[in-house]
Amino acid sequence: MNWTLEVVLVPVTDLDRAKEFYGTRCGFTVDLDTEVAPGVRIIQLTPPGSRCSVALQSGMPMAPGESPMAPGSLQGVQLCVTDIEAAREELVSRGVEVSPVRHLGPEGWAEGKGETWNSFMFFKDPDGNGWTVQEAPSELSER
Repeated sequence: MNWTLEVVLVPVTDLDRAKEFYGTRCGFTVDLDTEVAPGVRIIQLTPPGSRCSVALQSGMPMAPGESPMAPGSLQGVQLCVTDIEAAREELVSRGVEVSPVRHLGPEGWAEGKGETWNSFMFFKDPDGNGWTVQEAPSELSER
């Protein structure tokens, strides 16, 4: 049996603002925006080429024993691209504030691309949820 990661919940304060950020500015496809029950709205968006989506929701009851994540508390979710400089240019052209491309060196983070698997950039959504983008040597289906 396969266990596939297909949806990550992103805690936000304003669903419409987050939908605009992820859909328009980041270029994610809006798969779903619906009220599934009175007062329960779910928006699901998928990054281009990904098999995993993000979900934004309001009014959803918590599962027994769960506590809600505070908006902005999600950190370190990682996206992979095969051309980090082109991905950065695309995000910047869409109005996303993105860090310079960096790599991890002997002294810590340094600007510029590193060797294979060692080029990163970072951005945050309007609530402060933090995303990492890493350059991969090839598409996932080819690895």
